[in-house]
Amino acid sequence: MPDRVLSRRSAVRLSATALLAGSVFRAQSSSPPPLRIGQIGTAHPHASGKLASVRALPALWEMVGLVEPDAARRSGPFDGIPALTEDRLLGDPSVRAVTVETTLTDSCSTAARCLRAGKHVHLDKPGAIDHHEFRTMRLDAESRGLTVQMGYMLRYNPAFELLFRAVREGWLGEITEIDAAMGKLAPAAKRTELREIPGGGMFELGCHIIDAVVTILGKPSSVQAFSTPVGTDGFQDNQLAVLVYPKATATIRCNHTDPFGGPRRRFSIGGTLGAMEIVPLESGLVTLSISSPHETFVKGTQKLELKVPTDRYVGEFTDLAAVVRGDKPLAWNAAHDIAVHETVLRAAGTFT
Repeated sequence: MPDRVLSRRSAVRLSATALLAGSVFRAQSSSPPPLRIGQIGTAHPHASGKLASVRALPALWEMVGLVEPDAARRSGPFDGIPALTEDRLLGDPSVRAVTVETTLTDSCSTAARCLRAGKHVHLDKPGAIDHHEFRTMRLDAESRGLTVQMGYMLRYNPAFELLFRAVREGWLGEITEIDAAMGKLAPAAKRTELREIPGGGMFELGCHIIDAVVTILGKPSSVQAFSTPVGTDGFQDNQLAVLVYPKATATIRCNHTDPFGGPRRRFSIGGTLGAMEIVPLESGLVTLSISSPHETFVKGTQKLELKVPTDRYVGEFTDLAAVVRGDKPLAWNAAHDIAVHETVLRAAGTFT
C-alpha cells in the first residue's frame, strides 16, 4: 500500500507497526543463541585480528576466554578477555569451537588436543611444520565428525569467491596457467623470526596462494622449488615454486625483500576460454576476460571493483558458525588441506 495512503490511515499504520514489531520480536526470539568459542595462543601474527573478528560477530559467537600463560602477551588487543587455562577451556562442554593462534611449533598438537576434547577448530596457517603430524590431526578430525577450518583468508575474499565460481562453472575453459606472487619487505625482527621456520617465506606466507591454486587445480603431479636468497642471514627471502599439472603449470613467488610487495601481490589465471587477474590480492580489483557472456558479465575484457569487507577475517567466522550449527559442510575437506600442506612443504623445499 502506498505511503501516501497509509499516512491518512493512522489506525492501519499503527496496527501494521504493531504487527511488524511482533514479527521482529518473534524472529529475534527464535534466533539461536551465539555459539561459545575460546582462543588458545597469541603468538601467531593473525591472533589479535582473529579474536577481534569473532567479537565483531556477537549474534554468532560468544568469546569465552583466552588461553595464554604469558601475562605480558595478554595485554594490548587482548585486554578484557577472561584468562583461562587450557584444561578449563577444553573441559567446558558448552564451548563448541576453539581458534588456535599459537606458535607454528605448537599449533598442530594444540589443535589435536582440541579435537580430542570434542571441539571444532579454526587453525591458523600453515598449520604444522611436520606433514605426518598435520595429516594425522586432520584425518582424526574427520573421523570424529569435527571441522578444522584452516586460516586461509583468501578463501572468503569476494574476488577469489568469484574466481572459484568462474573456474567451477567453466567460464575460463580448461585452466592452462596460473602466475601468483605474495611478497613484502620484511623488517629485521621479522627476518629473524622467519629464519627459524623451515621453508622460509614460502612456507609461512606463500601458503595462502598455494591454497588457492590447489582449490582450483588440485594436488600437483610434481613441484620444483627454487631459493635465491638476497640477504646473508640464512633466511630464505626470495623463493619460486613451479607446480606441474597434466595440462597446466602454476608459478608461485614469495619475496620478502620487495618494498612494493603489498601492491604487487597478484593472482593471474588463464584458460582456453578466458582469463582473470586479481591485483592486489585483497583489493577486490579484478580484470575478467571471457570468450562468452556469463550472467551480468559481457564477452571480452572488463574491469571490476568488488566490495571487500574491512574485516578480512569476518567471512571465515561467519562460515564457521554455519558449519558448526550443521547448516552446511565446510567447502575444504581433510583431503584438500592435506594436499595443500604437502604442496606448501614441497614448494618451500622441505617435504620429507
